[in-house]
Amino acid sequence: MNNKPQTRKTSKTPFFAAFSVGAVLFSAHAGGGFATGNQANTYYVGLGWSGIIAAVIAMLLLTLTMRQAMVMYNSRGLSSYKELFQTLYHPFDKLEWVFEIFFYIMVLMAVAAAISGAASALQSYFGLNYYIGVGIVGVIVLMLTIFGAGIVRAASTWMGIAILVTAISIYAIGIFKSDSGLFTVLASDFTKTGFGNMPKAIFNSFVYAGFQCVTLPTMIACGTTMRSERGCSKAMWISFVMNAVALTLSIFMLMCWQGVYNSVDGGATIPTLTACNAMSIRALTVIYGVCLLLCLISTGVTTIFGFVSRFEKLPIFSGIKSATTRSAIVSAFIIVLSMTISIAGLTNIIKYGYGYCGYLGAAAVVIPFLTVGVYKNRKYIKEHGFAGGSSVEADVKYEISCSEAAPSTAVCG
Repeated sequence: MNNKPQTRKTSKTPFFAAFSVGAVLFSAHAGGGFATGNQANTYYVGLGWSGIIAAVIAMLLLTLTMRQAMVMYNSRGLSSYKELFQTLYHPFDKLEWVFEIFFYIMVLMAVAAAISGAASALQSYFGLNYYIGVGIVGVIVLMLTIFGAGIVRAASTWMGIAILVTAISIYAIGIFKSDSGLFTVLASDFTKTGFGNMPKAIFNSFVYAGFQCVTLPTMIACGTTMRSERGCSKAMWISFVMNAVALTLSIFMLMCWQGVYNSVDGGATIPTLTACNAMSIRALTVIYGVCLLLCLISTGVTTIFGFVSRFEKLPIFSGIKSATTRSAIVSAFIIVLSMTISIAGLTNIIKYGYGYCGYLGAAAVVIPFLTVGVYKNRKYIKEHGFAGGSSVEADVKYEISCSEAAPSTAVCG
């Protein structure tokens, strides 16, 4: 008698379905935070040529982690990221609270970075005092969260696309317009440092992938259309290519212009803007500034809206009948907390806030999924197969609203 588990014949995942899921991770990574250039400058540019290797490794770690998470989630037919982490950590189920802590701290940092980035942009464009800018942006975000979140959420995708196209245009033009040739910069750095920065580069790749894992709840919700291991792999390899290309392109440009933006007071806060100003392309600078401000503000609004929808139903607010009042109270609390953090400045939020969250994310998400997760997934699928098999029809359907699955985290990019 053959006791081997029966497995269904898997259907090929349509490219569009895989691309749609891969693009979700790309849009979450390559948002307003990515467009400022601060993250790439903080974690990669200072490492020289090895920073490029680190960026590719980081994107590989991130997409492989997301792949294992989607396989674990979909193969077992799980219904929440809480169940996902209980499955990953079993028999130590209570450790799923580690991810909860990481997630909420990281999202709070993302809101603070959005407010700080927008205030820094106002300072660069109009000479507005940074702290006044923080207050103005905070009030705008609060008003939009209470009264206009629906409109902002509807427009956020298009604003994200606009800032991404503008930023990549700046990166492409900047590489060729720089007085310092890219290959000259890379060769000079290799001559000076050799492989000396490689240990730090590998470490930074884990940190970067770690804090980007805040997008995991969104990814598993949007990835339910991938009904096979092959589908999950295809989606994440597509995402890896898109993310790695965009990130390395930004690093190439910033390496060519780092002598310029590092010589300007505050120029490294939004290095992409500083470099764009130095290129003397006025129209591109204006378009970039408008798109960046709108994208950062929309990220703050959609992220806080996600927070509000989760916390306004707590028993402590049960006595407040008005939904608008509950939303206003929760929103105000989160914004005040985020504004307080944003006083530290964008660079410090990226370096320390994101950095420490990255340590936790690497230890609690990346490493467990790429070790224990791989083992559990292989064992489970060998014994039980993939829940629901695979269906082309299911892969094509894309009815999950990814924007509602978890707070927007595009600023992490």
